[in-house]
Amino acid sequence: MDTASNNVSPGVAADSAPVQERWTAQHVETLFDAPFSDLLYRAHSVHRCHFDPNAVQLSTLLSVKTGGCPEDCGYCPQAARYHTGVANEEMLSVDQVTAAARLAKANGATRFCMGAAWRGPRQRELERVAEMVKAVRAEGLETCATLGLLKEGQAELLKAAGLDYYNHNIDTAPEFYGEIVTTRTQDDRLQTLARVRRAGIHVCCGGIVGMGEARRTRAALIAQLASMDPYPESVPINNLVQVEGTPLHGTGELDPLEFVRTVACARITMPRAMVRLSAGRQAMPEAVQALCFFAGANSIFYGEKLLTTGNPDVEADQALFAKLGLRPMPSEPREF
Repeated sequence: MDTASNNVSPGVAADSAPVQERWTAQHVETLFDAPFSDLLYRAHSVHRCHFDPNAVQLSTLLSVKTGGCPEDCGYCPQAARYHTGVANEEMLSVDQVTAAARLAKANGATRFCMGAAWRGPRQRELERVAEMVKAVRAEGLETCATLGLLKEGQAELLKAAGLDYYNHNIDTAPEFYGEIVTTRTQDDRLQTLARVRRAGIHVCCGGIVGMGEARRTRAALIAQLASMDPYPESVPINNLVQVEGTPLHGTGELDPLEFVRTVACARITMPRAMVRLSAGRQAMPEAVQALCFFAGANSIFYGEKLLTTGNPDVEADQALFAKLGLRPMPSEPREF
């Protein structure tokens, strides 16, 4: 008997997308509390209904503008106010980004993400990013950008350039948000996500765990993501990477199996989303990564640096894939 299935949203089958409003924080916390084997069985069953369980999307993330951000996110080494050794660098050129995209494609990546350390882009900056998007699309890669808060009309400019996904995480549950960031509200983030949706760009939105939050906070984060209408097409699950000089440095580390539970809950509540192992993966033992893939993670960052934190070498990822019988997901249009 699938205990997890019987305790959450009666009448909703494990292989079907639940009625989204049913995913309250309490429902998701019940998922978290299920026996580990029951939770992973249900998550893997949902995953197999919608994806090839042995295929993983390979994405590369390049920081096109590093350092100097005016925000005060407690986890971020790119904030100008923290002394983390991250320099405020100039924006990369279109040629530099194109060269990086070609290298990423040669290494097997199918999605190329561009990140910038801004509160939000000025118009001339956005126009340069739009040129980067066009150049990356010309290389045959799916495109994603994370540029901070967007004003009216800016998402439309990115859409016109051919942007496929916009990444804008909500970070954590609403009740915990003010403990992590004070220079913006979560509503600011949600307004940008609404603009992205209206422009017809796919949404990449997740959060960070391991910031000292309780399990109920992690459940509330997943519930909030799953209750978006529609829920994000891509959901990055980040494990806090502690950087000396940031306020969250020294936070107690999250138990690895709790991270696996978070991935499983994301898969169950957002069955057709790409669930991405993002920041913190390089510190995870191979066995923990394997559990995450079994629980429904099917996307990773690969081959370059994940903003300002290191990413596993291409060779190490290829070796892990060989051990697990995983293969890169082909780059094909997929209806959501």
